[in-house]
Amino acid sequence: MFRNKSIEEFIEVLSSKEPVPGGGGASALAGTMGTALARMVGNLTLGKKKYMDVQEDISVLQQKTLILTDELMDLIDKDAEVFLPLSKAYSLPGATLEEREYKDRVMEEALNTACSVPVMIMEKSYQMLLLLGEYADKGSKIAISDVAVSSVMLRAAITGASVNVYINTKIMKDRNKAEELNSHCDDLMQKGIDLADEIFERVEKKLR
Repeated sequence: MFRNKSIEEFIEVLSSKEPVPGGGGASALAGTMGTALARMVGNLTLGKKKYMDVQEDISVLQQKTLILTDELMDLIDKDAEVFLPLSKAYSLPGATLEEREYKDRVMEEALNTACSVPVMIMEKSYQMLLLLGEYADKGSKIAISDVAVSSVMLRAAITGASVNVYINTKIMKDRNKAEELNSHCDDLMQKGIDLADEIFERVEKKLR
């Protein structure tokens, strides 16, 4: 399980010739770092007299963010799990008509499955961005810059995961399914980029 590896071990495997982890796992890790930074801001806010009026709000945010952190960490490994069948499907023989038809069926199923995790990475990262604005408004001012960094990490997770969907939908035989996935990702990416940039700019204005 990649989530149990040290940073050094993960980077070593990520930079190797191994098929996993790849861009999807890296995107999930970026999203996880985004949630962790938000939680750090929350932890620096909780118990502080200066922020007593927002303690309950921050506590609720922390609970929601902890769930997203765990879900995104799980997606690092799940991305590897769903990609491996696809990497094997590419190697199936296709010399005869029967072999090609079988390979097409296996490939189509594997492509659909491989898309599922990057889509979830995008969805979870966007859900975190929807919470992040409240951290920017109510969190400790000494850690406000970390809210901006969180927005950057979550933006990277969303845009990075999107191309891991598009590379698979591009070769799907079922074009209706492919366009459905592309449309969903397009929507998530546009909303995610807009929100991440808005939060970053809002924080940056407070710092300069």
